[in-house]
Amino acid sequence: MARFRRCASRRSASPPRSSPQVLVLALSACALLPWGAQAGLYTQSDQVVLLTTSTVDSVLFNSSVAVVVEFYASWCGHCVSFAPLWKSLARDTREWKPAVDLAVIDCADSENWEVCTRFGVRGYPTLKFFHAYSSKESTGVLFQVPMRNLTTLRRHIINMVETYKDSWPPACPPLEPASQVEIDKFFETNSVEHLALVFEKADSYVGREVILDLLQFENIAVRRVLDTEEGLVSRFGVTDFPSCYLYYPDGHFTRLRLQMEGRTFFSYALQRLPGVVRSGKPPPLASDISPNNTEMQWKQFNRTRVYMADLESALHYSLRLELAAHPTISGGALTALKRYISILAKHFPGRRVVRNLLQAADTWLQSQEDPEISYKSLLAVLDNKAGTPEAVLPKGLQWVGCQGSKPHFRRYPCSMWTLFHVITVEALNSSISDAQDILQAFRGYVYYYFGCRECAAHFEHMAKESMNLVKKLSDAILWLWSRHNRVNNRLAGALSEDPHFPKVQWPPPELCPKCHSLELGDHAWNYREVLSFLQEYYSANRILLDYLEPETELLRRQRGHQVIPKENEEVTGDHTARAARDVHEDLEEGQVQEEPPQEDQEEHPGMEDNQELDADQFADPGEGGNDVTPDLPPWKKAAPEEAAARRPSIVGLRPREPREDIVDLDSFVNQHYKAKALRAALISQRARKALPRQHEGGELQDVGLQPMEPDQFSWGEKQRLQKRALTGKYTGLEEEEELDVRSQSIRGPWMSVLSLGFSRLDVSLCMLLYMLSSLCLLAMYHYFQLRVRHRRGKVALP
Repeated sequence: MARFRRCASRRSASPPRSSPQVLVLALSACALLPWGAQAGLYTQSDQVVLLTTSTVDSVLFNSSVAVVVEFYASWCGHCVSFAPLWKSLARDTREWKPAVDLAVIDCADSENWEVCTRFGVRGYPTLKFFHAYSSKESTGVLFQVPMRNLTTLRRHIINMVETYKDSWPPACPPLEPASQVEIDKFFETNSVEHLALVFEKADSYVGREVILDLLQFENIAVRRVLDTEEGLVSRFGVTDFPSCYLYYPDGHFTRLRLQMEGRTFFSYALQRLPGVVRSGKPPPLASDISPNNTEMQWKQFNRTRVYMADLESALHYSLRLELAAHPTISGGALTALKRYISILAKHFPGRRVVRNLLQAADTWLQSQEDPEISYKSLLAVLDNKAGTPEAVLPKGLQWVGCQGSKPHFRRYPCSMWTLFHVITVEALNSSISDAQDILQAFRGYVYYYFGCRECAAHFEHMAKESMNLVKKLSDAILWLWSRHNRVNNRLAGALSEDPHFPKVQWPPPELCPKCHSLELGDHAWNYREVLSFLQEYYSANRILLDYLEPETELLRRQRGHQVIPKENEEVTGDHTARAARDVHEDLEEGQVQEEPPQEDQEEHPGMEDNQELDADQFADPGEGGNDVTPDLPPWKKAAPEEAAARRPSIVGLRPREPREDIVDLDSFVNQHYKAKALRAALISQRARKALPRQHEGGELQDVGLQPMEPDQFSWGEKQRLQKRALTGKYTGLEEEEELDVRSQSIRGPWMSVLSLGFSRLDVSLCMLLYMLSSLCLLAMYHYFQLRVRHRRGKVALP
């Protein structure tokens, strides 16, 4: 009989002070809880049925499903200790729900006291089994096993299911051993694609557990065959027990070769056979992931790697879209936001410009002393309105590893989980934050800002259970991983599950064989290997940069939409503001003409969109061009200097006050050639318009014009003249250009050769230097002449 213990409820030594802020937080916590989730030690996210006085009869009586009920009292210490085991059993038997389900009822609730008394419950916790189609007079069958082990409870449930004496429940498959005659005639009465035969010994539960695990899947049937069935054993050549064989209508069979022979490995492999789908869901089609529209284009990617595009998309969505739902941020929400941004600024392993932006946002947030901030002010920082150099957060969503076969699958939730995993691994490598800083930052953001409120409530429920027990960063990595797997278990088979990306316990055996092991025939995780795998999988060195827009293009676009005030120039020390102002002043004076920017011709790497993706293939991380792992992540290496800003072409030649800017002489000379050719073409065109015209033979002919010599301009100058004529752009002052060209025509040919490539200011400077050098030489000559005369006079003295 189940043991029970009466425990007094513990009271807090120092009750919390009542304040408006505490009241608001309490109301917010209540609002987060899903409907019907306030039943003592359990919630609906624990995958158990929460019984009440009004629902107990409909669930337990005349039902096609067997139910195992735990009667407990929320004040009982033993019930509190047993609750995690019961929750684990519910997750472990989740696929059995059409045949057997788990339920709980809190007898400490005054409304349920009459029900518990009706079923003869005198101690807590008490477990009772109710057969399918039980009558209202039934009080259930008491569990007579120790409630300390998950395997014992699971196997006892199977024993109770097999004790049916009347009609077998329609949803429950046959659990008795199959005979050779049944297997030979199986395909005559069943239309399934696969028949799995689990060969085992009489005392093994593997076959029955696998049968129940596949209960909610179609196109497959599972039968257990004992080692005493010599005909089938000899036909299939079975030597190992347990082992699994696939049998087909044409008579051929094959053994299911797995890393380990056990229930979990058999069930996982059978659920992913071709054509095997969950009941009520159509099989995934390859055409579903490559629609012919512009709304979503499928990107080929490596399922064994993390993509930076997903992480940057997560940042953009969370900081620009989810936070936008909060016009003002204050109180606990502001504190949570500061912690979240601070953790991102410290540990986000992104590109240089993104990290600079996160650090600028963190600095701005930490400097805010007001109890309330507006989202518009934060958005200005995220958009870098202050002009922080080399800082930008890309806009837009670019899902790669987190893309779904349909627009409503995966995407943002997947990217947030990935971001959390990457941050925890980076924190362990850097060792500048503790485990609670990381996890509490995630918890605060999900609690206040995550858009799916039921998801936020589930995460908060998991955090309350055990997050405060995490002390080390390595434990934080494992805690987040185990909770992610719990969410996958809860959502497997739900409408939100992508058929191309089924929610499984991760990592699967084919991705990390060493992470899995068997203990007494049951699956067990090798936590040391899991931690090692997570550190490598989410390491910054393995994050791929495919499908990302180049940093130079991001900065160029940001500068194009950014207005930098003059008063910020001296404070920030940014030379970009001064250069932009100088160019603007030159344009106003008619002396500078900016060159049009060239379009970026770089394309994003990636495979063709119409290539078919095999949903069941996992690429080897050591193969493929995308899997070359550098010593350091690309964004942590010394970034190349950004291409120098395009200098303006100088057309006007009026002297200006000297500036500290460094001028590119090569660019200056090239632009001077263009200016000379443009002047000659402009004067020739003006001369044509000034000369009289005569009409001869119905055609207009120019009179008094001499044909232009073919060698007057070089081929490059002719091409530049044609481009200028097409654009219709003319620069410089027309009067000065006419005088300059006329003066050139007066000069001799030698003067033209000497002045080729030099402006009048350059020639004047050269002449001035020539005169100064001549005067210097003349002074040196007179000095030495006087010196010689003086020495001759001394020698002539007696």
